[in-house]
Amino acid sequence: MFLTRAADYGIRVMIHLARLPAGERAALPTLAKAAEVPKSFLSKVLQSLTRAGLILSYRGNDGGFIILPAGQRATLRTVIEAIDGPLFLNLCLTSGRACSRSKQCPAHPLWIEAQQQVLAVLEHRDISQIASTSETLPVAIKRAKPSAKTVI
Repeated sequence: MFLTRAADYGIRVMIHLARLPAGERAALPTLAKAAEVPKSFLSKVLQSLTRAGLILSYRGNDGGFIILPAGQRATLRTVIEAIDGPLFLNLCLTSGRACSRSKQCPAHPLWIEAQQQVLAVLEHRDISQIASTSETLPVAIKRAKPSAKTVI
């Protein structure tokens, strides 16, 4: 399972915004530099986060982005799903689709268990908790260059 670059960038931006003083706005170029993300790509990510009600966008010379209380309380799962949609480890777990083999498939219960555990980890902490503890990460980890996809 891979996390998309868009979701990875969204998480980085949310953490950065959560570290700002309450009400402080961050402009797109500032966010792009802080999260080490191309501005053109980040714009699409920010639109998704805004539509999800996690951040607020202001236009104009004094414009920028702020994190909303819902964004502060958002879990990694919430941010990822705001950008990529629902997370499923296997097609047989998608809602609304019944797998014709689920009753006789010996792997199906394991897929369910793995799905539950992945979601539990992604729901364990909210963005504000992550932002307050991530300052203690080694610099090498903070500055790691993203690959095309990040493994969960």
